Amino acid sequence: MKKTLLLTAATLVLFTGCTERYVTEVYSTPGVKKGTQKVYSVNGNVYYPKKTVPIGWTQTGIASWYGPNFHGKYTSNGEIYNMYAFTAAHKTLPMDTMVKVTNLNNGKSVIVRINDRGPFVKGRIIDLSYVAAKQIGVDRTGTAPVRITVIGFKGKNYVNGYMIQVGAFLHKGGAEYTAQKYRELGYNTSVLKKGDFYKVFIVGFKTYSEAKRFKLSHKLNGFIVGE
Repeated sequence: MKKTLLLTAATLVLFTGCTERYVTEVYSTPGVKKGTQKVYSVNGNVYYPKKTVPIGWTQTGIASWYGPNFHGKYTSNGEIYNMYAFTAAHKTLPMDTMVKVTNLNNGKSVIVRINDRGPFVKGRIIDLSYVAAKQIGVDRTGTAPVRITVIGFKGKNYVNGYMIQVGAFLHKGGAEYTAQKYRELGYNTSVLKKGDFYKVFIVGFKTYSEAKRFKLSHKLNGFIVGE
């Protein structure tokens, strides 16, 4: 039997549709050049760099790595490439985007900052620095299937996980009451005070996509936000 959550009229609850947080300010650091956002062509292929990208954006494909032959040379955004720094090249992501790269063969992950363009080999989506490749075992194989997930910008990771906001209340009692009702329905919940409101979240999602699938499958209204 389907359970129904009832809220009292005295309780203020704000529900809204799902929104995405975007990486912006792509020109705000000294190493970033506006030229890296221009449309460009390599080997007859045209690429359109993104000016914004949502936190949680993912891509699956092949990763490779580059090392000694490029060490000490300029990257696309004007930095000096350091094979021992946790950086990577991507064809279209904004410079300074932070991405989590997961090796799908062994489950190992590494976080890198985008500071270069490439790789320009068919099927490859990201070129890792030597040290980043070594951390997830790509240095030994040369290439590996990976999933990349945007998690932040300018060296700051915005999220450790994701949660769904299902209510906002002026009074803590209303928030605690609603959180308990969701727990009785089998959800893991948390109440956090943000500004003037006590907000109720369903928590425990590792990725934005996981939270979105859960939200849609359970027909929930609310924001998906980073923890």
